Amino acid sequence: MIGSIIADIEAELIEFRRDIHAHPELSFQEFGTTDKIIARLAAAGLSPERLEGTGVVCEVGDGPVAVALRADIDALPVDDLIDAEFKSTVPGVAHACGHDVHLTALMGAGIALKRIHDLSPGGLGARVRLIFQPAEEVTPGGALRVISQGVLDDVPEVFAIHCDPNVDVGKVGSRIGAITAAGDTLIIRLSGHGGHTSRPHLTEDLVYALAKLATDLPSTLSRLIDPRHAISLVWGEISSGHAANVVPSEGLLRGTLRCLDVTGWNQVAEVLPELVERIAGPYGVKVELDHRRGVPPVVNTEEQVTLVEAAVRGELGEGSVLLTPQSMGGEDFAWFLTHCPGALVRVGTRTPGGITYDLHQGDLLIDEDSVAIAARIFAATALRSIQTRR
Repeated sequence: MIGSIIADIEAELIEFRRDIHAHPELSFQEFGTTDKIIARLAAAGLSPERLEGTGVVCEVGDGPVAVALRADIDALPVDDLIDAEFKSTVPGVAHACGHDVHLTALMGAGIALKRIHDLSPGGLGARVRLIFQPAEEVTPGGALRVISQGVLDDVPEVFAIHCDPNVDVGKVGSRIGAITAAGDTLIIRLSGHGGHTSRPHLTEDLVYALAKLATDLPSTLSRLIDPRHAISLVWGEISSGHAANVVPSEGLLRGTLRCLDVTGWNQVAEVLPELVERIAGPYGVKVELDHRRGVPPVVNTEEQVTLVEAAVRGELGEGSVLLTPQSMGGEDFAWFLTHCPGALVRVGTRTPGGITYDLHQGDLLIDEDSVAIAARIFAATALRSIQTRR
């Protein structure tokens, strides 16, 4: 039934997704996107509610909540480079991560579930909560704001999808355990008196201290923290000084810290301040550590992975589920999983035999068959969740 209902509205879903793609909105600015989602769900006979600022929550069915389905709705600050009539009309803003597909798929699933509820003598037998979350692309993201509004208070399990341009359309990537990493930002500022390079003994050799931090901090962390936690500290910026014969008075290191385990993530936060001081201390510089905690890893629970994989196979057939590799990227759906069990799976968006694109790049081109497939996966997962709780 799900497939036939989604097939009936597939053309509309594609047009909706194209409209969203042509009119992207940045994090916490998704006002037009929110309005469009509300309007279409209301037209289907549902009662969507606007979340604080932007975002939508909508319920389908009656009785206790059995499951929540989440999609993110914001775009990225990049130029859209695709050659299509629905190319972004907003300079410097594009749906280069597939959130336009995510939100359209969730909307389609909501419409399908509403029709199934109306056609079934006993309805769905439970409620399904649809969560359209703003601001996934920033830190701290929209997940924490949405959760603070109580959307998970009575939810036993939650599911999400993410586009994967490395996987063919019709295939879904899944795995038990960590599927994405924790993602933090580290900013270290050093300061000293400065001086002349001919007299480094009379001042703090700030550049040398900066270099020691850049090389020793990642390697020392790898010896202090269990390597099974997969700690990765990589610098993206190092800057100091302007002249060859001047010891500068200021320096900066900026990078990202990633980890596949919550325990390791918390351990790093505990040891970092002392470790930074220990490395830089012998050189007399003043150290300012700015450790900006991002998101924990997305850790899929076995029961929920089993459920969603069964739903995918029921819709797409045997052989449709692949073991997906772990990603060191971050995803704020992780915050949902600190409140209840759940799973995130990756929906293939690559045309078989076609080009492999990359996320967060302006040339990302989605095979639009993935829109209906993702909607079917959302709806089938919700129905299977309800069935397992009867």
